[in-house]
Amino acid sequence: MSDEKKDKRREGIEGILGGLSEFVGKLSELAEKGDELSKTGQFQWGAGKDQKGVFGFSVKTGLGDQDIKVEPFGNIHRDEKSGQPIVEENREPIVDVFEEEDHTLIVAEMPGISTADVHFEVKDDLLTIHAKKGNKRYQKEILLPRCYPKDKMQLSCNNGILEIKCIM
Repeated sequence: MSDEKKDKRREGIEGILGGLSEFVGKLSELAEKGDELSKTGQFQWGAGKDQKGVFGFSVKTGLGDQDIKVEPFGNIHRDEKSGQPIVEENREPIVDVFEEEDHTLIVAEMPGISTADVHFEVKDDLLTIHAKKGNKRYQKEILLPRCYPKDKMQLSCNNGILEIKCIM
């Protein structure tokens, strides 16, 4: 690949990641003002490449003194050694964890997935979800608030929304 093409690809990815950093920096302003903020962008991945990438983030705010939490999702990540963006085969879904009085509920968004496509493993307080159907592949590790045995977890999936109920 020519240096010019590498520079253009790097500018596109760095532009999006830079814009994302700016967006995240303005989240505290949003919390104070209650304003609406929107940011979009696109980039060229390089000529002749048939790679599809998904990148996004969810912004979670809590009640009281809890800070704003920004969690990325998708399959585009920055390689820690080279600093270059990479597209992974598995997507990382958006996940919410709700602690209820008698159970913990994990909700994951995995479009195109049904219950039969989902497999999960639990080791101590780490839950790992894998799902695959056709060209859609998802994987996510979730740190649970406590240890749950696998036989106390109930799985359901409706229209790509996976719910795992962990009973105490």
